[in-house]
Amino acid sequence: MPATTIDEYLAKLDPDKRELLASVRKTIHDACPTAAELISWGVPFFKYKGQYLIGLNSFTHHCDLAAWDLPPAALEKHGIDLSKYDTTKALIRFTPEKPLPAALIKKIAKLRMKEIDVELKMKDAK
Repeated sequence: MPATTIDEYLAKLDPDKRELLASVRKTIHDACPTAAELISWGVPFFKYKGQYLIGLNSFTHHCDLAAWDLPPAALEKHGIDLSKYDTTKALIRFTPEKPLPAALIKKIAKLRMKEIDVELKMKDAK
């Protein structure tokens, strides 16, 4: 049966990936205490003010983080250095052996929150 909560999702993972993603989860909540958790498309996501903030996923050989609407190229334009990480067009890959630093996760979350605030302010101004 597919997971319906992040706790259920994490419970199905190997211990090293469970601990890694639990740490990322805590860091996201540290950066955004009001973040709501959900499972969407079978993947853990966090929402801020009803908008997608960050998604996480676990695979056989890696985990990944996706900052919704902020692909790695856009993050780099905002001064976030991802050169040490394996990235795709939309994701940042990491492993228990090479985790993402909490400071980097917080920076990404806060940048995405700022973008959401601007988007909502523009929407309200219409």
